[in-house]
Amino acid sequence: MSKYDKSFKDEAIRLALSADKSVAQTARDLGIKENTLYNWISMAKRQGNSGLSDDKVNLIEQLQRLRKENARLKEEREILKKAAEFFAKEPR
Repeated sequence: MSKYDKSFKDEAIRLALSADKSVAQTARDLGIKENTLYNWISMAKRQGNSGLSDDKVNLIEQLQRLRKENARLKEEREILKKAAEFFAKEPR
């Protein structure tokens, strides 16, 4: 028997797919394992029960991917700024 009822799973899936947070962060917020939430999402997509159309799911996945990429690029930019400052101060 499952530890979580269907309504909890459905709400967790909805939050994971529509929230501004990552799936991993949503899982932590709900107190469940990240892998568990990914499994629920995968099963819901296979069964067509995610409550969202395929287009919306694809857009949400693309948005999540772009947010991760944006965060990585911001971090890289900060590293490059610090490197440029370091080398600008270095005597020749």
